Amino acid sequence: MFDVAIIGAGAAGMMCAAVAGQRGLRVVLIDHAARLGEKIRISGGGRCNFTNTGTGPANFLSENPHFCRSALAGYGPQDFLALLRGYRVAWHEKHRGQLFCDESSAAIIDVLRAECDAGGVQWRMPCTVAEIGRSGEHGFELRTEGQGVLHAGKVVIATGGMAIPQLGATDYGLKVARQFGLKVVEPRPALVPLTFDAARWAPFAALSGVALEAGVRSGPGEFLEDVLFTHRGLSGPGILQISSYWNPGQPVVLDLADGRDLAEELIAAKAGGRQQLGTALSALWPRRLAEQWLLDMTDAKGQPLAQARLADIPDKTLRGLARAVHAWEVVPTGTAGYKKAEVMRGGVDTRGLDQKSMQARSVPGLHFIGEVVDVTGWLGGYNFQWAWASGVACGKAL
Repeated sequence: MFDVAIIGAGAAGMMCAAVAGQRGLRVVLIDHAARLGEKIRISGGGRCNFTNTGTGPANFLSENPHFCRSALAGYGPQDFLALLRGYRVAWHEKHRGQLFCDESSAAIIDVLRAECDAGGVQWRMPCTVAEIGRSGEHGFELRTEGQGVLHAGKVVIATGGMAIPQLGATDYGLKVARQFGLKVVEPRPALVPLTFDAARWAPFAALSGVALEAGVRSGPGEFLEDVLFTHRGLSGPGILQISSYWNPGQPVVLDLADGRDLAEELIAAKAGGRQQLGTALSALWPRRLAEQWLLDMTDAKGQPLAQARLADIPDKTLRGLARAVHAWEVVPTGTAGYKKAEVMRGGVDTRGLDQKSMQARSVPGLHFIGEVVDVTGWLGGYNFQWAWASGVACGKAL
């Protein structure tokens, strides 16, 4: 018999367990995996991008965008840094507020494990919860495979989303939500590469490995980040970011010369020179991209535009070329799926949860935290900060 059973020993689950245990509750932490914190372990190239110093509500997507405010205000990046300092974990800022471990992401797992141990948390790993049901008027009964029946006054679902199924990710948390009558915002892969029709993408497939900084927008999302060409489509930080905003059928618009006035630069380069357009564009872009972009373009005489002298090309033609570069519109056919996604967008509808305790309004004692909830952060440490913040909010409320 436990006060709290937490299902899912990831970032949110361990944080919640540690807080609740250290506040005097008898806590059991259950996970079907044999190895602890695998998603933490592989994140950030093995160094775990564990938070972002600029974290705020604007960095998250949700159908109920104000839901995350309370938890984020209650536990911010500086609070997590204070925890790491207590364990002498060294870290550094890599890019735009993104914080990483100096050594290994294993340091974050060790901190969370130690915090759980300090709270007397009991572990059940590997252990699969086959069935959850009500037990008496207020409690829950958890039927497990291999660990018998567990009883708990309250249950916290911290099982994450469906991203990276090769590490054991499932839709378990969504099934529990539906079982108890909670609404679910349709889930889908997020922070994921975008793919295109093979035939239409064929001219660009040869650019696989080419990367450049670009402005990327779709729907309400807009970012300035690196974009990477792949055999199947587009990837890189800019594309991962915009994938959370992109909806099937919508175009993605890229400015491949963001922050520059390409037309004026090319027109200015015409004066007194014998430079070819292809050479001029290669000075601004990766050479392979410049060559491919101009490959099928011809001038008024039918000659390859890439080999034409800038001085011989009308300003009108250069302005048209620049417009296409500044607003390259492509329509993805899909994404690379959950296997390549970093997180899941959608999840348990937050309009059915209390923002301070993460408790289901219609099911007292049942809580949802972390990625399983319809709160999805940008790329760059924001999703880990949501895990810490929602876990702490729930742990305190328990």
